Amino acid sequence: MKIIHCADLHLDSKMTANLDGKKAKKRKIELFNTYTDMVKYAALHDISAIIIAGDLFDKKNVSKMASNIVYQSFLDNPDIDFYILKGNHDEDMFLDNLEEIPKNVKSFDEDWKGYRIGKNNNIVITGAVLNKENKVRLFNELVLNNDDFNIVTLHGQETAAQTKDKTVVIPLRSLKNKGIDYLALGHIHTYKEAELDKRGVYCYSGCLEGRGFDECGEHGFVVLDIDEDNKTCKREFVPFAKRLLYTVDVDISGLDSSAGIISRIKNNLDENKYSKESLIKIVLTGEIDAFCEKDLDYILKQFEDDYYFVKIYDETKLKISYEDFALDESLKGEFVRIVLSKEDISEEDKAGIIKYGINILSGEEV
Repeated sequence: MKIIHCADLHLDSKMTANLDGKKAKKRKIELFNTYTDMVKYAALHDISAIIIAGDLFDKKNVSKMASNIVYQSFLDNPDIDFYILKGNHDEDMFLDNLEEIPKNVKSFDEDWKGYRIGKNNNIVITGAVLNKENKVRLFNELVLNNDDFNIVTLHGQETAAQTKDKTVVIPLRSLKNKGIDYLALGHIHTYKEAELDKRGVYCYSGCLEGRGFDECGEHGFVVLDIDEDNKTCKREFVPFAKRLLYTVDVDISGLDSSAGIISRIKNNLDENKYSKESLIKIVLTGEIDAFCEKDLDYILKQFEDDYYFVKIYDETKLKISYEDFALDESLKGEFVRIVLSKEDISEEDKAGIIKYGINILSGEEV
């Protein structure tokens, strides 16, 4: 029996953080298409069930189009069961707003609910919606049959990860030795699989599509291929995103012109052979001379047509020493000496002041 584990689809995202209106709309539609393509993949590859481990949608108020697309995918695939868990972005479970929930759609609530499936009826998909009030009780109340192949699905942050949001933390130690074979998790947008205990593993499938540059690299879903007789399982991560995002660090130390910087960026991009459909964030790093001619708008323009989207961040530092300007009789030299002599200004702030001051004195835009 084959099962797909996916999560964090965030359908209906605005996609405007980096993209202009036209591209944002296109990218928003691409997220819908990736979801429907995943369902088509399931139909073509004899997938019996799809587990969506939270955050099917991105916001509280789901658009009619988004709701209709997902609802139609249920109706068009009656032989596939959909197991839908509410995530922290799914404030109003859209299933509650449907006049009739299709028979192939299953959901979970704030108490453990299990579904027994398979030809031998020995595969059990169990899940619950975690919140701060029920999580301690839920972990204590989880009882599974050791003779079954047990899949448990939850949405939350693993204890080992750092988080600043309000998502419920899942203490993995509380789920050890519970008879779990596969812990299907949602919330972290990067694929990760690791040992839970001697019997089972836990896995974040990651999101289907990267939406921002905090979601770089491959994205997709996990396919579980379960041998129902032996209760063993093969797992495969399937890359499925239509577009990938990359953050590209380019060290421009020692360069003194926009032309030289463009050449180094080009060499880096060519070496890595990023697809033309990619979204690229170029981060300039290293130490440069105070008089380095560096026009970010001009540099960016050289790459805008090469990829779906490109942006540039400048994280370079100025390489400045008092000795370099001690005998410089120009206005720039005098300015630098004055700034460097100020004991009440940090070295970091001095570098910033000098950077902008030299740009102004050179007649460049700030």
